[in-house]
Amino acid sequence: MSTTTGHTDLTDLTEATSATSLLRFATAGSVDDGKSTLVGRLLHDSKSVLADQLEAVEHASRNRGQDAPDLALLTDGLRAEREQGITIDVAYRYFATPRRRFILADTPGHVQYTRNMVTGASTAELAIILVDARNGVVEQTRRHAAVAALLRVPHVVLAVNKMDLVDYAEPVFAAIAKEFTAYAASLGVPEITAIPISALAGDNVVTPSATMDWYAGPTVLEHLETVPVTHDPSVEAARFPVQYVIRPQSAEHPDYRGYAGQLNAGVLRVGQQVTVLPSGRTSTIEGIDNLGRPVDVAWAPQSVTVRLADDLDISRGDLLVPADERPAPSQDLTATVCHLHDSPLRPGARVLLKHTTRTVKAIVKQIPSRLTLDDLSQQSEPGELLPNDIGRVVLRTAEPLAVDDYSTSRRTGSFLLIDPADGTTLTAGMAGDAFTEAADQTRQERPTADEDGWDF
Repeated sequence: MSTTTGHTDLTDLTEATSATSLLRFATAGSVDDGKSTLVGRLLHDSKSVLADQLEAVEHASRNRGQDAPDLALLTDGLRAEREQGITIDVAYRYFATPRRRFILADTPGHVQYTRNMVTGASTAELAIILVDARNGVVEQTRRHAAVAALLRVPHVVLAVNKMDLVDYAEPVFAAIAKEFTAYAASLGVPEITAIPISALAGDNVVTPSATMDWYAGPTVLEHLETVPVTHDPSVEAARFPVQYVIRPQSAEHPDYRGYAGQLNAGVLRVGQQVTVLPSGRTSTIEGIDNLGRPVDVAWAPQSVTVRLADDLDISRGDLLVPADERPAPSQDLTATVCHLHDSPLRPGARVLLKHTTRTVKAIVKQIPSRLTLDDLSQQSEPGELLPNDIGRVVLRTAEPLAVDDYSTSRRTGSFLLIDPADGTTLTAGMAGDAFTEAADQTRQERPTADEDGWDF
């Protein structure tokens, strides 16, 4: 990177993006499979726990009559979780080793908290799915594998836990790994790594196990530190949602007009022709400012300010894209969704749809199918989606949206449905055929206008 002129050379992009490597990962598994204990062991053995935190855990463990510190308490922070001995909410933890920085999400194992796993894994680049070696692959294991596939998590680790309770037997691990790998591969999970561990004893979590010399693969931490997560933004079409317009009142820059935001995908260059969506107006990038300094190029996920050669009507929610790689804005959207709210989602529901920085009114036109995660079958025309349900929906928006397919971009292919009355998040959506073959989409007749003005 050049520091003398303030310009950035794209040839240094790979070096720049890998210099501060960050891995976001999530844990999942059935109740009592040891997710929180694994996370606690990772934090403890990688020396990522402060002295006062460890002292608090030791004190809480003694109060519960335990001789050794219960490392699960490092993540089970809610009182209800500690009392019940289960994880209820998604617990986020941040730690680092000399090789990489990490953001982890410890997600609940109960079926009724499947939506919490969707939340925790939605931005993850890796998912650790735990299995109790005594029980093998169970229904919840298959459900979590299906959710990981649905969310397009590129790396999945099968952690076969509690190997100490099956005498560290290699055949037990091999059978579980074979069954899970076959199932996950059938879902389209691109990469699966199986690791035998004992989170309680620390085997193969941070340090190699002395009792499982038949296993020659990486420990959990070693895999987390070495799995490839750097991406080449230049292979993706640029997507720049405008967050706000900058118009400083200064004598030095009286005509300055910049459009600030985070580049969600791809690369933008000075001199590049771009299109503003949904208006379709075109212009040329006159300048790019990064932290107040001019640069020649910007790449995802940098936050920058873009200046255009033409004075266009641009505001928050507009999308800047390359003129030759623009998606077609549409008011009709078919998507796979996970319903998060306790109230059912039904056809005819009036909602707000938030996509990147743009929020528009929308109507749920149809719910063609609901996915049964246990056997991956489709229930046609279910009539509603209940909490934790995953299904297909057809939406009609009040204004055109430029939405990418989720399989192309997890950032610009995702959206939220929001209750317009109180702002509550109702549903998380993934545009296009995010998981299964699309159900037959019978288009309904457009409703007549009503007094609320929801006629799209």
